[in-house]
Amino acid sequence: MRQELLSLPKGLAEEVSRNLVMVARLIDEDPEQAYAYSRIALRLASRVAAVREAAGFAAYATQKYSEALAEFRAAKRMTGSVELWPVMADCERGLGRPERALAMAGEPEVQKLDKAGQVEMRLVAAGARRDMGELDAAIVTLQSPELASSSVQPWTARLRYAYADALLAAGREDEAREWFGKTLEADKDGATNASDRLAEIDGVEFVDAGAVDADLEDLDDVDIDADEEDEEQDEDPAEVAAAERASDQAEYYDEDDEEYEPVDDAEGDVTDEIVVMEDDEPGKA
Repeated sequence: MRQELLSLPKGLAEEVSRNLVMVARLIDEDPEQAYAYSRIALRLASRVAAVREAAGFAAYATQKYSEALAEFRAAKRMTGSVELWPVMADCERGLGRPERALAMAGEPEVQKLDKAGQVEMRLVAAGARRDMGELDAAIVTLQSPELASSSVQPWTARLRYAYADALLAAGREDEAREWFGKTLEADKDGATNASDRLAEIDGVEFVDAGAVDADLEDLDDVDIDADEEDEEQDEDPAEVAAAERASDQAEYYDEDDEEYEPVDDAEGDVTDEIVVMEDDEPGKA
């Protein structure tokens, strides 16, 4: 890529390079933003093959398969390389044309691919078979020396995972479980969710610790509310009434007043009658 950018004026090359770096950084975590950067680079240097390829992958990541296919074809014409052949075939799948993907799997270009590219093409072809409802054919397509090999290569986990998933779709659960286990052995970077698929087959459910803590907090709140309600129910109505009368008296009478006389409950019930107190000094309310 660096060599291709050298054909551009220095300032332009630096601007294009910055945008391509952002595409590479964001394509996994924020594909839409990566796509936006790729469009800027494409507008600045559409005649650079690396730019067309980056734009193709950004469009592919956002499922804009028609646009991605056009960019990959352009990059292939510029370089003459067949390296993009598998992803071009997968774009055909994305466009709902699995038969074209299968046709590409039989083209001479496949023989020019390196081992990783050939495995990738096998994965695409198996996916196309599944798109067409041909599960058994998909399983057979994935059966290869690379699948049977005990050595772990960059493509091993994905190949085993695809095989296990196809077996499970075909109802061959025991075999699928075995191959998900083999996937897990090869998947050192956690690129697949083989562990989750194994747990699903075994009927194991994982509980979110945060959700459990939230449920316990809610349960504590319910217990507290229930305790307060029980305390209110346990109170004697007579005691409550007496306390309310005492409170009314405290609010009405001023103990510093010389004419304050506490009411004795024993002499009779307190009524709602309003008592008017006369002050010795006029003019005071």
